Amino acid sequence: MSIRQVIKPTIKRSRCKNLISLGTIRYNSTTSTTTQIDAKITTIVDQIEKLTLLETSQLISELKERLNISDIALPAASSNGAPSQQQAPVEEEVQEPIEEKTIFSIKLESFDAKSKPKIIKEVKGLLGLSLVESKKFVESAPKILKENVAKEDAEKIKATLEGLGAKVSLE
Repeated sequence: MSIRQVIKPTIKRSRCKNLISLGTIRYNSTTSTTTQIDAKITTIVDQIEKLTLLETSQLISELKERLNISDIALPAASSNGAPSQQQAPVEEEVQEPIEEKTIFSIKLESFDAKSKPKIIKEVKGLLGLSLVESKKFVESAPKILKENVAKEDAEKIKATLEGLGAKVSLE
């Protein structure tokens, strides 16, 4: 049962003839619902309402292309809240900043045979594995130790393992 099926009988009982004539109610709206909407607009809105998110995205891009609408970059506000007086040319805003990677996967590449017990203990502590599982994990190197690790944590783990004699890479 949809909201319209529940609300419509309530509206009829309350004798809100102007709302019934519109056929739809806009919830949480700040505008008045008493203005008449063109039937053509209503049918378009009804059709758009039935679109999926992907179809809506395609519709927006097609409208932008056909109507020659460009993406508008809003100017940044200054620290005192007033709009900035300087406006950079559009060409300068096209520059794309180089994104620095912040999430890493830690990969155990290899290790010294002498430091194998220390590395097994460290892997056991990092991953929460049993001693046997940690040994099998270390012996199966190269293998990904952890995935989706923040940059700071990944660098700490890498430094710790390299201090013990392992060769570790961040991907």
